[in-house]
Amino acid sequence: GNIFDIFSLLAVFISCLGLFGLVSYAAEKRTKEIGIRKVLGSSVNEIVILLSKDFLILVIISGLIAIPLSYYFVQKWLEQFAYRINMNPLLFILSILSVLTISFITISYHAIKAATANPVKSLRYE
Repeated sequence: GNIFDIFSLLAVFISCLGLFGLVSYAAEKRTKEIGIRKVLGSSVNEIVILLSKDFLILVIISGLIAIPLSYYFVQKWLEQFAYRINMNPLLFILSILSVLTISFITISYHAIKAATANPVKSLRYE
């Protein structure tokens, strides 16, 4: 059980690093757009929502795909045991909410960093 916990945490950490890199790349790619939006009066919250929305929608879609598949395969696996338990749908909902929370924390670092950056620096070379 301990080994499973360690490898699960390691998998979550590696996926967060991948998401962190992807958000970093997207924020760097959209630096000029963010600078223009800030000059035109966008707030930090609007820019954070702009950057976070795309990634969180992808996390929600992946959750909607993963829930039925995992439920089906877990039910098939549990049928092999003499003593069975019933799967609670709340378990799957909590897992998706925790993934959304971890994803939002990972995304928000770069989103806030890009939203609070000085727009003059990003637009200087245009």
